[in-house]
Formats: sequence, C-alpha cells, structure tokens
Amino acid sequence: MASILIVEDDQTVREMLDLNLKAEGYAVTVVGDGEQGLAAARAQPFDLIVLDIMLPKLDGITLCRLIRKDSNVPILLLTARGMEVDKIVGLESGADDYIVKPFGLGEFLARVRAALRRSISSTLPAPRDKLEADDLIVDVIARRIYLHDLELKMTHKEFDLLAELMRNKGVVISRDLLLQKVWGYDYVGDSRTVDVHIRWLREKIEDNPSVPKRITTVRGAGYRFEG
Repeated sequence: MASILIVEDDQTVREMLDLNLKAEGYAVTVVGDGEQGLAAARAQPFDLIVLDIMLPKLDGITLCRLIRKDSNVPILLLTARGMEVDKIVGLESGADDYIVKPFGLGEFLARVRAALRRSISSTLPAPRDKLEADDLIVDVIARRIYLHDLELKMTHKEFDLLAELMRNKGVVISRDLLLQKVWGYDYVGDSRTVDVHIRWLREKIEDNPSVPKRITTVRGAGYRFEG
C-alpha cells in the first residue's frame, strides 16, 4: 500500500483529498501547515507528498526544497496560481508535478498514480538497450528500428508502442494499458487510437499486414507481440 502525505491548509480540500485517496486504497497522512509537513516528512518515509504552495508557517516552495535535500520522494504541488513563472519556480524547487486549483478529482488521482508509477519504475533494473526479434531490432537508446538491416522510419508513438509490445513479448496487453503506457495519464482519446497505430506498425514490420505474424490481435483482450 502506497503511503501519501498531504500538506494542505484548506480544510475542505484536505478532507476531500484524504477521503478519496483512502478510497483508492492509499495510506494517507494529513497535516495543515508547512512546519507540520516538514516534521511529518522527516519522521517517516512516504511514497508521495502532496503540497499546497500557499501554506502557513512555511510555504510550499520552501518546504519542497527542504524535503528535496533529504529525499527523492515524488512531490506534487497544488496551487491556486496559474502563472507560468509560478509553475517554473515550483518545478525548479524540486517538485515532480504541478496542478492548478480548481482541479478535477479524476485528474488529481491520475497524476498521483502517474507519480507513483514513475517512482516505482525508477527503482527497477534499467531496460535493455536493444530489443530483438529475429531480424527486427529496436535500439532503445538511439531510438532507431531496423528490419532486414534497413532502418525504418517511425513516428514517436509508433516507436514507443512497438517497444512496449516487444518488452512484453508473448503477453496480451489491453488497449487501455497501451494507452496508459504509451500516451500517458493525460491523454484524452479512446482505444481506437491504439488500433490505428497498430495498423501503421503492421504496414511497416509485417510481411503481409493483412495476415500479421508479429503483432497479433487477441479478440476482446488486446494485442500480443509474437516475435
């Protein structure tokens, strides 16, 4: 269970975030000012810290900098300010993400999940530099793809989609998960986007795109990279 610290002086916002994060299954600690936030952050490790910028006793920017001196914990800033300069200052203080009030609960929860995913992935072993399947080679570092020793031209999303499928060779991946992995939590669209990009990929890497052998469709489930 991921643990989250919320530092927010607005009682209504504080209680709303506390209630909904707990409903999502997170362990939540809530405090109302910057000094309490600093004490809580130093008292125990958290998987994510959510900070309001306009805090009593110790403002969120200063608190973020102090926390960042001791920890690499993901930090999400909440603020009523929407100026570009405020966003830059917040991110340069060490925050990982930034959301402006008023915000939708769905967007907030999506950003929380994304921050936690990035935190978890940063502790995993580094991915392989190259992904290979017979004569198909994906150079992850150089972001180049070769088939029969010839380089293929791919869009950014086509590259990411193929790499994600090849990393999970033999595993069925749903359209929703591919949207999450390749397009990100802030993408607004539907699963047909995945289908279109799969069709484009097949046209580039399949001998017969109408009868695909590398990327197969599993009806009602998603797609699988066969090799």
